[in-house]
Amino acid sequence: MSKSGRDSITLLAGLGVEGDAHLGETVQHRSRVARDPTQPNLRQVHLIHSELHDELRATGFDVASGQMGENVTTRGIDLLDLPTGTRLQIGENALLEVTGLRNPCKQLNGIEDGLMAATLGRDSGGELIRKAGVMAVVLSGGQIRPGDPISAELPAAPHRPLEAV
Repeated sequence: MSKSGRDSITLLAGLGVEGDAHLGETVQHRSRVARDPTQPNLRQVHLIHSELHDELRATGFDVASGQMGENVTTRGIDLLDLPTGTRLQIGENALLEVTGLRNPCKQLNGIEDGLMAATLGRDSGGELIRKAGVMAVVLSGGQIRPGDPISAELPAAPHRPLEAV
């Protein structure tokens, strides 16, 4: 699940990250394949905000970028508050569309005991908050590198909040 830092990754339109286990037009996640292997792959690219890493470190976890399976780590973009359908331009050519929230799984506990629970929270109304990043599909491919600028374009209103995909 963990991914090491790289000088660049290549995003392929309609498929995902070149060489990644989730690459494909249809769902690649084992549990989802078991339910229906013809589902579209809404989890082509996993993005996590580095502020989550900061939060986890402050509570005693030793988590590095890529360790929770993310392909892209951001800073300064409130990924969790983006509406479904937000487009993210990364670098010159890559364009992603946010499809939903990552639903953290027990594999995170293999990194560090209790990590899965640490990526979940509750809002003031008791509703579950998933903090383990967002998932996206690749609309336009290209090579991206650490430090590439990222801009967000919100979809037309009314906005739909992110749900687990």
